[in-house]
Amino acid sequence: MAESRRCQVLIVGAGPGGYVAGIRSAQLGLNTIVVEGDKAGGTCLIRGCIPSKAIIHAAERFDSLRQHSSEGGHMGLSVSGEPRVDMAELISWKDGIVDRLNKGVEGLLKAAGAELVNGWARFDGPKSCIVETENGEIQIEAENVVIATGSSHIDLPFMPCDEEFVLSSTGALELDKLPKSVAIVGGGYIGLELGCALAKLGSEVTVIEGMSSILAIMDREIRRPLELWLKKHGVAVHTESLARGTEIKGSGASRKVELTFEKNGSEEKVKVDKVLVTVGRSPNTRGWGIENTGIRMDPSGRFIRTDRQCRTSVPGVYAIGDVSGEPMLAHKASAQGEMVAEIISGLSREFDKVAIPAIVFTEPEIVSVGLTPEEAKERGEEIVVGKFPLAANGRALSIEAEKTGGFIRVTARESDNVILGVQAVGSHVAEMHAEFVLALEMGALLEDIAGTVHAHPTMAESFHEAVLKTLGHAIHIS
Repeated sequence: MAESRRCQVLIVGAGPGGYVAGIRSAQLGLNTIVVEGDKAGGTCLIRGCIPSKAIIHAAERFDSLRQHSSEGGHMGLSVSGEPRVDMAELISWKDGIVDRLNKGVEGLLKAAGAELVNGWARFDGPKSCIVETENGEIQIEAENVVIATGSSHIDLPFMPCDEEFVLSSTGALELDKLPKSVAIVGGGYIGLELGCALAKLGSEVTVIEGMSSILAIMDREIRRPLELWLKKHGVAVHTESLARGTEIKGSGASRKVELTFEKNGSEEKVKVDKVLVTVGRSPNTRGWGIENTGIRMDPSGRFIRTDRQCRTSVPGVYAIGDVSGEPMLAHKASAQGEMVAEIISGLSREFDKVAIPAIVFTEPEIVSVGLTPEEAKERGEEIVVGKFPLAANGRALSIEAEKTGGFIRVTARESDNVILGVQAVGSHVAEMHAEFVLALEMGALLEDIAGTVHAHPTMAESFHEAVLKTLGHAIHIS
């Protein structure tokens, strides 16, 4: 017979949305249970954002060592001998970071007073579920339910991931040996982040993208430096190309995988060590009894329908993060999780964000906050735009952040100088995003940023200069 439990808040999923909701609910004095079928931290921490950024950092370090070991060295620094990659050790280092953060999340939940139950939850009613754990079943009934089940890698039916030759992003983060050659199906941010890292580590990389450009979520001007970097570093990019299937060739240790794709009406093939499939993610709305909850889906049928308080069609049932719609980003899920916990506790909250930042950790990094110039025009705005190159920033030059042709671009409404959007591309620009978001959330004018003293020498001065350029009087460019 299943153990029976009751709580005020039941959260299904301990990813960046669920664990934040759990911590905040417990902080507010609510009896909270968080159910997680894998490890606390979710896709982002365990097999997504964090491990991929660790590998990207390692790749940057290795690429720098290669520059110093080349003939003559670099910056007056040289390293004797050729650097090498021990992929198994790299992955072990990455796993150490993941384990540390996983234990940290578990500790935070416990310290706040939330209970973490490891097991798979299946709903038999809108506020009742059975959790299958190692020690048997637990029946949980709750006054409020928060669905935070996240999303999963999309498999292509004609070339499913076996994680040996055809990899998902999860498999790519577990490689014990660096592949000499990799074909990436999908030129979105996941594939390109991993593609840049693998290219820096020494893999020969080919990208197959069905659309007319890679990274189509970004406008042409902002993605151009990335396209140039890929070309310079020998990454072959095939756009308007559709993957058709794979076949294993050879035998024993010499086996390779042959990827067939269609381009310009003709069939082409590329033989590589690994194929990485990164064609997007799908919300996890199956396998946990959504049909027994009575909640409605949005018009697309993919996501759970929610309002600006993340409420579903069933009173007392909320959905946050990837299952509730685009953008499918960890930081959006966390913000929603905190908000929902406060709503359940009786506070007045609403998810009404002016901007949610999008960051791509390629080389160079890309940041987009708010509207692009074209998006602003499409909304009928009369705009002014200013752009400042990183090559004119002293700090950028001192850390070689200007080499990728990066810049910061500001879009503002012409009539009142309200900032509508900021985009940036270049090495190390990701950490600058917070000032961009804050400016939009606070409704800042160009003059507000222009009148703010930015420390010298820092990369952030580039934002200040981009604003001055928008106003027509930049100092360090003509």
